[in-house]
Amino acid sequence: MKEQNGLSKQRLFHLFNVSSSGYYAYLKRSASQRALFNQQLDNRINSLFELHHGLYGYRRLHAELLGEGCCLSRERVRRRMHKLNLKAKQRRKYKHTTDSNHNKPVADTLLDRKFKMNKSNQAWVCDITYIKVNQKWLYLAIVLDLYSRKIIGWAMDIHMQSSLVYQALTMAMLHRGYRSKVIVHSDRGSQYCSDAYQTILTAYGLTCSMSRKANCWDNAVAESFFHTLKTEWIYQHKLENIAQAKSMILWYIEGYYNRVRKHSHLNYLSPIQFEEKMV
Repeated sequence: MKEQNGLSKQRLFHLFNVSSSGYYAYLKRSASQRALFNQQLDNRINSLFELHHGLYGYRRLHAELLGEGCCLSRERVRRRMHKLNLKAKQRRKYKHTTDSNHNKPVADTLLDRKFKMNKSNQAWVCDITYIKVNQKWLYLAIVLDLYSRKIIGWAMDIHMQSSLVYQALTMAMLHRGYRSKVIVHSDRGSQYCSDAYQTILTAYGLTCSMSRKANCWDNAVAESFFHTLKTEWIYQHKLENIAQAKSMILWYIEGYYNRVRKHSHLNYLSPIQFEEKMV
């Protein structure tokens, strides 16, 4: 009988009052239990990975499992995903452009890249992006609450006129109960400098803030949302027509991003979960 730390296995069995057959049965039973748990864990990881359309890596899947009461390490989830050959969809490069070639008045930068708020409706950020749909363009304007990162207003159309950002801001105010004294930040695009947009800001007592010229980092949170939308969702699908594109974007914003997708900035809660928890 080989020694372990100066004691034979028989001596250990005697000290702890267990039989050798009982000890080996325990080892066999533990291995079976671990295998059963790993099988159940793998099945759940597969289900969650599919539920989130292959968008979640091991960090967000780990957060999902913790939320379900499953106590395990992030590293274990990473190992199981590797064994299952599950990899989150790769993000493609994303480039944003803004048309600020105009002579309309612009506002000062009030946020100064301070994007962390301690309550909702302190500051909203706005932006426009474009999405190519079968040789056509679809434009999306959004309004995002910096506190929870929730998209509170949006509008889509085949043009990027000032009415697009007007509609997105109107939706945001409707959803937030027509708040006043909110800092509303955007870039210096002509739509945000238009008379129609500026009139609605003034009428409801909203404070206009704009990024510095040619400085996308001043509106980094809105830029980040568009990057996430495009690389996680839009670039993963072939868009056949404008109606399909609108439907997919609507689902991503209202059905997935706001309600389900865990946000690292929010301690891996979705925007709606974060707002509900902080009430």
